[in-house]
Amino acid sequence: MAHSETAYSIIAERIGGLPGIAEKKMFGGVFFMVDGNMVAGATKRGAMARVGKPNEAAALALPGVEAATPSGRRMAGFVRIAEPALAEAPETLERLVDLAFGFAASLPPKV
Repeated sequence: MAHSETAYSIIAERIGGLPGIAEKKMFGGVFFMVDGNMVAGATKRGAMARVGKPNEAAALALPGVEAATPSGRRMAGFVRIAEPALAEAPETLERLVDLAFGFAASLPPKV
């Protein structure tokens, strides 16, 4: 399964060693979960993060970030950053991971 190594490395470095973190293959990539809730992941074209509706406007204001529309329909609370934008501003993905981790950690654990 091909995915952005750049995105994977940034996400893994940011949250990979934290308690409750697990990796799961989904959406054609590798995603990081905290207590069963999706945080962010590396896809074929860059990265996707579940920032949640409360953080969506802040995330979309970051350079290179756009709404996630994997099936042509917008997914509320999810954003993506394409590989070219990721290469220009890796700190944007770091900020997205922080927003997404905070949101996912606020949710009840999935069993």
